[in-house]
Amino acid sequence: MNRAMLGLVILALGLACPIGAQAPPAAGTRPADILRRQFDTRLQEIAGTVDGIASYTIVDLTSGDRFARYPDVVLPTASTIKLAVLYELFKQADEGRVQLDAAMPLDRRLAVAGGPGLFYLGTPVLALRDYATMMVMLSDNTATNVLIRRLGMDAVGRRLTGLGLTRTRLRRLMLDLEAARRGDENVSTAGEIAQLLEVFFRGGGLTPKSRDEALAMLKVEKGDLTPLQRGLPDGVEAACKPGELEGVRVDAGIVFARNRPYVFSMMTSYLEDDERGESAIEEASRAAFQFFFRLGAGTDYGRLIGR
Repeated sequence: MNRAMLGLVILALGLACPIGAQAPPAAGTRPADILRRQFDTRLQEIAGTVDGIASYTIVDLTSGDRFARYPDVVLPTASTIKLAVLYELFKQADEGRVQLDAAMPLDRRLAVAGGPGLFYLGTPVLALRDYATMMVMLSDNTATNVLIRRLGMDAVGRRLTGLGLTRTRLRRLMLDLEAARRGDENVSTAGEIAQLLEVFFRGGGLTPKSRDEALAMLKVEKGDLTPLQRGLPDGVEAACKPGELEGVRVDAGIVFARNRPYVFSMMTSYLEDDERGESAIEEASRAAFQFFFRLGAGTDYGRLIGR
């Protein structure tokens, strides 16, 4: 082929598929596959508007399909690390190492601001279950520190390693700024947070009773809606735990969409505009629900019966 003919072929291909456009689907492509591709593109667009780093992993708990952007990049978890503490609590309860109803007085040396509860209440005596409820529902940092001290930071780390979560690390108590300045940040990846949530959903390593109670705690209303929850219609349950630090916004949970539950995990960091990080998580959550709702309600051809 001479150069003139080659140039005409290239020009024709360029006109048929403009730069930046997706190639048309091949004959026989299933409608659901087109929907998946559109969803993947939408997620990338949303993440691309964040003025820092935006990573996510979204898992279809029915098919196992995954949608991801930078799923293995290690970022600060903020309060979302409390998912690991919650899992360790229920695992140790199943092993008989702790009793959820055992009363434990608050050690004021562990009291820190953050959360509207224990920091202001003197020296109450609460059951471990109550500390866990405050950790999840109010994101109470003092309650979290009590649980970390009781369970053992190293024990949490060993458990995470045993689950294959080698990048997720609990390295400090809540609001230990000196430890954070030393680099002892609590970290994970969007992919590993999603994996931990899959463990909760499927009950990996937990008795059915513990699995159900842990999910019930995570479903409890948390005052203001989280960014993940703001992307969902009223009445849709989400077992989630958000987190925030300076320049960091995270939200992750299991969304119980009808007939199509899924895991949503999104982390943002290096944010110049924290609110933009939150709104991106909300937008991605909304897009995810719209996608999975259609899969759950639709026929193979996309008819949404009973919508």
